[in-house]
Amino acid sequence: QVQLVESGGGLVQAGGSLRLSCAASGSISSINAMGWYRQAPGKQRELVAVITSGGSTDYRSSVSGRFTISRDNAKNTVYLQMTSLKFEDTAVYYCNAKEGLSINHWGKGTLVTVSS
Repeated sequence: QVQLVESGGGLVQAGGSLRLSCAASGSISSINAMGWYRQAPGKQRELVAVITSGGSTDYRSSVSGRFTISRDNAKNTVYLQMTSLKFEDTAVYYCNAKEGLSINHWGKGTLVTVSS
């Protein structure tokens, strides 16, 4: 089993920055990719950024150039550095870990609120 704990959310003004952290524990050797998703009120959960075990990254177009996903293997932690935040980035951000081809593990989420 994999456990994920997010931290770092909060309230920030538009144009500001936040860094989210996701600490993984448990059967982490089986993880082949980790990512961040977000869900705004009344909307579906959407992929924000992903980083594979090989270090490849991918971003949704609306955050590309503003958000950076990274990992610290020694700490079993994945980060999401968010800059130039916009009101529309307001959402609950969830950490995700993919195990094999079809097993997803989720954190409980951390709220990011961007004031305009």
